[in-house]
Amino acid sequence: MHFDGSGDDGATADVRCYNSEQFAHEEREPVAYDASHLQAHFEALVPYGYEDNCGGFGNVILDVAARAITVERNDRFEDCTSESYEV
Repeated sequence: MHFDGSGDDGATADVRCYNSEQFAHEEREPVAYDASHLQAHFEALVPYGYEDNCGGFGNVILDVAARAITVERNDRFEDCTSESYEV
């Protein structure tokens, strides 16, 4: 499941199933399977605060073959450079 947010607002995508060795958001077509019954479980794993400030995005991935759940989180941030000088 993909999540994305910023400015104190965020959204999660519907849970989708893929038949592939690796997952990359929007790079493959999902298989035809209704996984909506898992939505609340996946949303519970989304990192708290991903939507705060500049926000963050990522994925919650269930690898059935490996019997593992991976949460990938990427945080956005603003950078500021300051300079002072006398003239």
